[in-house]
Amino acid sequence: MADFQVILLGEKETFIARVLVKKASDSGTPCKFVPFTINDINHNMEGTALVILCMGEDEKPREDVFHFLLEKLEEHNLQLILVGEQAQVHLLADRIPPNMVYASFIRPVDNDEFAKTVADYLIKAAAGIFKKSILVVDDDTGYLKLVREWLKDEYNVSMASSGLQAIKYLGKNKVDLILLDHEMPVTSGPQVLEMLRSDPETRSIPVIFLTGKSDRESVMAVVNLKPEGYFLKTIDKKELLSNLSKFFLVHGK
Repeated sequence: MADFQVILLGEKETFIARVLVKKASDSGTPCKFVPFTINDINHNMEGTALVILCMGEDEKPREDVFHFLLEKLEEHNLQLILVGEQAQVHLLADRIPPNMVYASFIRPVDNDEFAKTVADYLIKAAAGIFKKSILVVDDDTGYLKLVREWLKDEYNVSMASSGLQAIKYLGKNKVDLILLDHEMPVTSGPQVLEMLRSDPETRSIPVIFLTGKSDRESVMAVVNLKPEGYFLKTIDKKELLSNLSKFFLVHGK
């Protein structure tokens, strides 16, 4: 995790904040104190692997900053460690989606347990455990490899070169999204979607079609199948990553 950092957010850089910053840094990843403001959070979020919110006695995070922080956590697929008095932690934990809270510590903090928790999180993050999982299905193996290369740093990417191979994979594995080629031989994209929607185990998995046809008739044929969306295969890496980020942000997946 040498290319990443941990940030500890707080209204003031208190003694406990400095202690926790040192303990988190001992895990092998740089940690620094960041003031709890919109500008400071926005400036420091890129490259951050973990966020720690440390609340001083009787402190209550400002609403606008708190909501901005939640948006950034969702956007960057990050989790949070809460530190504060029991009432503070319980109040915030009730307002934060459970998948965003990795751990909570009630003051006084067990520093060794805190350091161990940070280290455990970073190990899991380095292994890609917290990344969204995407299955790309396309009979063009060259295109499969290209998309995987584009997405592998941000997502856990699996590949299937046929519809039946995708169905078999999904019988044993869970994914957060399927990018499905619309025009495939033997078992077409629409047929695969129909099979997915007819199975209780897979019917709720979001599907976005990949299509090489951009004429209105072809696009309407794709849209009428009611997938979560579609991407033209002419899409470039930057646009694909941006669209996927927006998709997960909007759908809260």
